[in-house]
Amino acid sequence: MRALLPLLVFTSLAASLGAARAQSCDALIDKVAAETAAKTADRRSDYASFTAGPDMTLTLACGGPDLSSVGAQFRGANPPDRYYDLFGQAGHVVTGIDAAVITEAAHRAQATASKLRHSNIDLAGARVTCSAMVSPDKGPLTLCAVIEHSNRS
Repeated sequence: MRALLPLLVFTSLAASLGAARAQSCDALIDKVAAETAAKTADRRSDYASFTAGPDMTLTLACGGPDLSSVGAQFRGANPPDRYYDLFGQAGHVVTGIDAAVITEAAHRAQATASKLRHSNIDLAGARVTCSAMVSPDKGPLTLCAVIEHSNRS
């Protein structure tokens, strides 16, 4: 019985941490949807995808505390300003970094990615990364993500 008690305590703690993480991801999903007016298309305990228009989608991956990411996808080579604004808003929800800072970093990263296929811009506490590619099925695609760092300096 003595050996069983620590196991029961550990199991209940692990279950409560998993539930807390799921609740925080649920809250993050709701907040991204509210801030961006995107419609939730798929929702799981640690991931969500959103529709933000005919050619734009968002994806949210919930990591451990302060280690989540949000991506924005655009079907085309030259995203409109609305794409960058949406990405900035969603990035702000996830990272707490000012939406205008994320938007500007995404513009710079996408401009470089259109020449080199991929580009990263480091911000305090996060990395903005963009890729430009051509899918055989969908044609030109622009993909940007903002990913939290564990080091917020």
